Amino acid sequence: TTLSQLLAEAAANNPQLSAADHEAEAAKQMVPAATTLPDPKFTYQQLSVGSPKPFAGYTNSDFAYVGVGVSQELPYPGKLRLRGQAAERDAETKQMEIGITRTNIADAVKTDYLQLAYLQQTLAILRQNEAVLDQLIQDAKAHYQVGQGMQQDVLEAQVNRTRIVREITMHHEQMEQIQAHLKSLLNREQTTPDIVTEGLSKTPLRSAPGHLLALVRQDNPQVQVDVSVIQKQDAQVASAKREGKPDFEVGYMYQNTDRKYRDYYMLTFDVRFPRKKRVDAEIAEAQEKLIASQNTLDAHLQQQLAQVQQFYVQVSSDEEQLKEYDDGLIPQSDAAYRATLSAYAANKEQFTHVLSSFADLLNLKLGYAQTLLDHETALVHLESL
Repeated sequence: TTLSQLLAEAAANNPQLSAADHEAEAAKQMVPAATTLPDPKFTYQQLSVGSPKPFAGYTNSDFAYVGVGVSQELPYPGKLRLRGQAAERDAETKQMEIGITRTNIADAVKTDYLQLAYLQQTLAILRQNEAVLDQLIQDAKAHYQVGQGMQQDVLEAQVNRTRIVREITMHHEQMEQIQAHLKSLLNREQTTPDIVTEGLSKTPLRSAPGHLLALVRQDNPQVQVDVSVIQKQDAQVASAKREGKPDFEVGYMYQNTDRKYRDYYMLTFDVRFPRKKRVDAEIAEAQEKLIASQNTLDAHLQQQLAQVQQFYVQVSSDEEQLKEYDDGLIPQSDAAYRATLSAYAANKEQFTHVLSSFADLLNLKLGYAQTLLDHETALVHLESL
């Protein structure tokens, strides 16, 4: 299975992404709610005269009546518009946060995929070397039987083989753990077949550090969210200041008495004055949140830039180490092992030296695979940043 296939599957099926999408859609629905007038009110009144009984005095007093009316609260001009802008900025922030979730999930899928590819690759190395050790054990036994070796050589070779078997067992355990985590990211059933990856290969880094740092400022999902939060808090400050203006309420009521009396018609106009103490506190809260958002942006930006620099240094260092493995360490160690093995076959070298050369070559191969994994993982994190 290719990595691109798994990334597409995670983007389509991951429940965290689906939840983030629905949260963003829910935030969008708050925009019309914030810009809509308050609910109108319907009023019914019944005034009795001379007795608390309903309709008492209705036919013999011009004060008794039955009234119906409506009223509507009217916020000060501009309040609804600013509330709507704040709601829009909040919806945009929720939409931006989907980018963080998507990037984190993609990063986790890539990291698991690389780790799985590393384990599958090193498992093949271990099995290959297990077969080589089996042959060495047979050679040591043959030398011992003809009096050209010691039983200690056979036992030491068997100990080395047991160590490889233990490493293979640990690899299987780690692979099962990663398979479980990767399937959860893909929203697959745990009983589905295990994922087999492509081979692990080196990807060269072609970008200069200055270019990578510029990309962080421009494209980093967390930075984009922080910028959106600042815009939202700006709108909150403007809305909080506008909330200090008075609101109005207009009402109209029709009051009906008995037909021998004249009806009443009543128009009301109310003004609500917000308390300055409460409004000032809300403005101060919004301004403090704005300052906090700006500081959060600065902190996250510095953190992301530092991580880019760290990963760049790691990738560059790993590339140098991989070159050293390819050009010198592994070929030289392989040549030394083969020379020692040939000398042992001619009874010119001790078996312990063969095992030592074999262990050195195996460790270098495993070290190369680990460095390659570190290199590719650092590139993945750089891409996410």
